[in-house]
Amino acid sequence: MIVGVIPNFATEAFVSEILDEYDDLDLMPRGWKIAEALHHHLPSNYEEAANVLIASLGPKLEQTKASGMAPFLYLPHVLFVARYGLEHFEISMQAQYELTQRFTAEFSIRPFLERYPEATLARLKTWTQDASAHVRRLVSEGTRPRLPWAPRLREFQKNPYPVLELLELLKDDPELYVRRSVANNLNDIGKDHPSLLAEIAHRWLVNATDERRWLIRHALRSAVKRADPDAIAALGFSNRATASISRVGITPQPVVIGDSISIAFAITNTDSQPQRLLIDLRIHFVKANGKTSPKVFKLKTVELAPGETIPLNKAISLADMTTRKHYPGSHLVEILLNGQTFPLGSFELMRTLPPGNTHILNTEPHSRFDL
Repeated sequence: MIVGVIPNFATEAFVSEILDEYDDLDLMPRGWKIAEALHHHLPSNYEEAANVLIASLGPKLEQTKASGMAPFLYLPHVLFVARYGLEHFEISMQAQYELTQRFTAEFSIRPFLERYPEATLARLKTWTQDASAHVRRLVSEGTRPRLPWAPRLREFQKNPYPVLELLELLKDDPELYVRRSVANNLNDIGKDHPSLLAEIAHRWLVNATDERRWLIRHALRSAVKRADPDAIAALGFSNRATASISRVGITPQPVVIGDSISIAFAITNTDSQPQRLLIDLRIHFVKANGKTSPKVFKLKTVELAPGETIPLNKAISLADMTTRKHYPGSHLVEILLNGQTFPLGSFELMRTLPPGNTHILNTEPHSRFDL
């Protein structure tokens, strides 16, 4: 692609430099290695180099849904801008404007937010009105205080109000692609400022469209999993419920790492009034050091009439994955009902079943919980 702009580009030397120990690198280190090679082989003047990259770009993304790994072709480009373009604000902004319409510039915009906060925020504000959904999404995604794969924006963690001014302009964006990013940014903010997130949720829900209601629910997901009472109240759930739990089954018992555990139970509304219930499941997973760490699984939102019963079940994979490793031990299982916790039982996780051991059904007797 670069040869199409610079016919005498040193292609062989460029590729040779990149491929040296390339196979041993993970994704992001590969991107940085290519960015460094670009720096060595493009014109030494950054503005010239950036203009070459811009001129070499392929077509813009025509859609906002997932495009697989293909757009990662441009990961080295944004890393090049992040590392070598900080002293050249205007041309770097132009490069990121073009790149984010083909991949994303959420990684490269962050150093500029730190070096030039006022100028970068001002540029992002103008981009909230851009015709491209990819550009508008960069505004919300690039300013996330806790963006995955990227260093945190510590100043925005301390003071999120400059970011909130941008999110206000995007909260009713016509593209779900953008609104989901706004929700993810709010979710980040809520981890450092839970009360502020709840206040925003209450305010944005006034006369809200269905689309904005979805945005708020998505933004509050981590707060709800933490059983934050303000977040749960913002969604319209009472912090008290009267219910009984019966027909509990946690099977099989014991269970082996790599298998699945099935958790079933029934909830009955024992109040004389209808109840709207937010029901989640929490498992305290044993860690390598023997301590436990809770993980919440979303179950269901229901409205139960007086005396009505609803059966629920959830199968949880206990296979090791990149985000969670499993270790032997007793795992406590709880229900979160409108943020209130009550125990459901436990299961014993083992590496292998002892000789002669067979799975048995684990059930708990009917019990009543007044929350």
